[in-house]
Amino acid sequence: MSFAILKSYGYVLLYFCERYGISNAFQTDEGLVKRSFDGVFMETLTYDKGWIAAVVLLACAVFGYLLGSINFAVIISRLFYHDDVRAHGSGNAGATNMLRTYGRGAGIATFLLDGVKGAVAVLGSMLLMGEGGAYIAGLFCILGHIFPVFYKFKGGKGVVVSAVTILALDPVVFLCLLALFVLIVGMSKYISLGSIICAFFYPLLLNAFSQGQGFLSATISVLIAAIVIVMHKSNIKRLMNRTESKVSFRKKV
Repeated sequence: MSFAILKSYGYVLLYFCERYGISNAFQTDEGLVKRSFDGVFMETLTYDKGWIAAVVLLACAVFGYLLGSINFAVIISRLFYHDDVRAHGSGNAGATNMLRTYGRGAGIATFLLDGVKGAVAVLGSMLLMGEGGAYIAGLFCILGHIFPVFYKFKGGKGVVVSAVTILALDPVVFLCLLALFVLIVGMSKYISLGSIICAFFYPLLLNAFSQGQGFLSATISVLIAAIVIVMHKSNIKRLMNRTESKVSFRKKV
């Protein structure tokens, strides 16, 4: 059992495939051609106790949302600054507002911890339920970060968690988006502009680089892009009015 197979189908889905003889690949002269998660999962549901796979997929969503709801910007601002970052700047509990409000150290710490929670949600669900579970967990981790149940549903904009989700699932797409982000922010000094443009190009690049892309991954990539762009609507307005704040990496005194 290779990691590639586990990454594609996870433990639970692979168990059903093996137990009920559901083929997880087509044999050709060139070798094994991977089927999409959508086809294998839908076929699995038709078998006895196939509902267990659906329950595990739902658990991936719940796991991702609850993990995303752990908002480190709020935790760090309360623990180290006896304050709530949501009362300052843009009002968002994210790495950028932490950087602008408390300085470089707080911004980097928030960035790293948000990235870790996204990675745990995606990679954990990937091993459990394959790429389909990972996409579901990533989407709900982003929603949890934006609407955290532990902090009155007021969180950040989900950019870091989105980036980690893309990195874990599609490294080549992530590297292309990272290069684009660095270029845009380096030239404009607007993090929001880089985030918006990268979100727009994410589904397009995923479609360009992914062969045999399933309906689930395509749909979730569009949803992630739409969520990030919508969450930046106030930034878009300020960019159009030329009142958006530029980023500064100088240490706060």
